[in-house]
Amino acid sequence: MNKKGFTLIELLTVVAIIGILATIATPGFQKSVIRAREVSLRRSLFVMRDVIDQYYSDHGRYPDALEDLVAERYIMDIPKDPFTGSRELWVLIPPTGEEVTGIWNIHSGSDRISLKGDPYNEW
Repeated sequence: MNKKGFTLIELLTVVAIIGILATIATPGFQKSVIRAREVSLRRSLFVMRDVIDQYYSDHGRYPDALEDLVAERYIMDIPKDPFTGSRELWVLIPPTGEEVTGIWNIHSGSDRISLKGDPYNEW
């Protein structure tokens, strides 16, 4: 008789090899997900800071809220912070000076540390 198929040992060997490869690949995959979130955060901060500057250039004052940027069509919507998953947890920095009000700068509301070792809320 000529039976075709795999023995139990062959199947266990293949499963073990797949498990080892998955274990090796998981940390790299997790870091790539964090890197993608970091790129998204940097881009969102760049865009938000740019439209705040455009708003100031057009109106001669800083916006009082991020919703002003949406209402005036400087941006379509307030982006989500990729680390907090929220649109409401941005840290809004007012300008220095007694007579100037509004939003001058913006930071992430996350308390996590980046892959390079600096906190996201300081970017």
